[in-house]
Amino acid sequence: MRKMLAAVSRVLSGVAQKPASRVLVASRNFANDATFEIKKCDLHRLEEGPPVTTVLTREDGLKYYRMMQTVRRMELKADQLYKQKIIRGFCHLCDGQLLLLLMQEACCVGLEAGINPTDHLITAYRAHGFTFTRGLSVREILAELTGRRGGCAKGKGGSMHMYAKNFYGGNGIVGAQVPLGAGIALACKYNGKDEVCLTLYGDGAANQGQIFEAYNMAALWKLPCIFICENNRYGMGTSVERAAASTDYYKRGDFIPGLRVDGMDILCVREATRFAAAYCRSGKGPILMELQTYRYHGHSMSDPGVSYRTREEIQEVRSKSDPIMLLKDRMVNSNLASVEELKEIDVEVRKEIEDAAQFATADPEPPLEELGYHIYSSDPPFEVRGANQWIKFKSIS
Repeated sequence: MRKMLAAVSRVLSGVAQKPASRVLVASRNFANDATFEIKKCDLHRLEEGPPVTTVLTREDGLKYYRMMQTVRRMELKADQLYKQKIIRGFCHLCDGQLLLLLMQEACCVGLEAGINPTDHLITAYRAHGFTFTRGLSVREILAELTGRRGGCAKGKGGSMHMYAKNFYGGNGIVGAQVPLGAGIALACKYNGKDEVCLTLYGDGAANQGQIFEAYNMAALWKLPCIFICENNRYGMGTSVERAAASTDYYKRGDFIPGLRVDGMDILCVREATRFAAAYCRSGKGPILMELQTYRYHGHSMSDPGVSYRTREEIQEVRSKSDPIMLLKDRMVNSNLASVEELKEIDVEVRKEIEDAAQFATADPEPPLEELGYHIYSSDPPFEVRGANQWIKFKSIS
């Protein structure tokens, strides 16, 4: 009897130590999945497009929510570090500031959800979110932004030059990554691999001549390349209507099929990406996707973002189309998650970001003697000339 009472006491004390919210979440019966209607894509040279309904599992929903919150919180932290002058130079965030991704989280997370880890992705300079979804940690990303040895490019790449397995940056020249993406797709086809390359660019870069050259070559050689235009409605401070004679970017490939996607809805992005990837894998050649999205803030840290658009416009998009809120409402209303559970994720994400920021500010900078390292991936050491002929650096792969 005494042993039984002791056992009961241990169980009760274990429950008492858990936060009340965790006990509540653990005791609730959630649905395993739910079916949602999603916006129909506009099509170009396609008889049918992605489905207009999709199934979201509870497991995937929680994963997407955590990833999107991580991207947003990471970008907000980068914004803060930049204003504290801990991050220097150019910094493009996903929400616009620092060239950040705020409000564009559904794009990077949804695209990753629609492809395989063995597929490839290359983008422009608003790259932090894609670096995370491709598998790097927040710690490595923030440390790269602050120029520390623990960064994903050893502190020498910064905001625009981040790399991971099957992720090729982060490219600073407007539009120049698009021919490179076509080249990666050519390598996939040449090597006989069932892989595709997602090649991203913005509406501002969409008028670059090299993009149309890449379209032509990809179509001629039937390359497994998904050209993706992230249309956030403003190229720097110029609206798309003032910059482009045709704002139907998904039709810009002319002879290449295209689809226009709601880039604020992660499920729309996921299903469209799955459709596009299947199209490319079937050997039909390239396809073009236009993701209609928006950025909260300015193009970069020097752009307040309100001189060429009204605050009312920004607030309307924020209140009606926030991709994280859209996913949250779907999950809560369909009993895939509770508000309390999602709040717990928010707390965990904030802690992860704070810990990463601590590392990114405490980690040492790379020493000067390593300036010439990693020029080539597998070469014997050699000398590199410095700023003048008397300064020499050793290069080690």
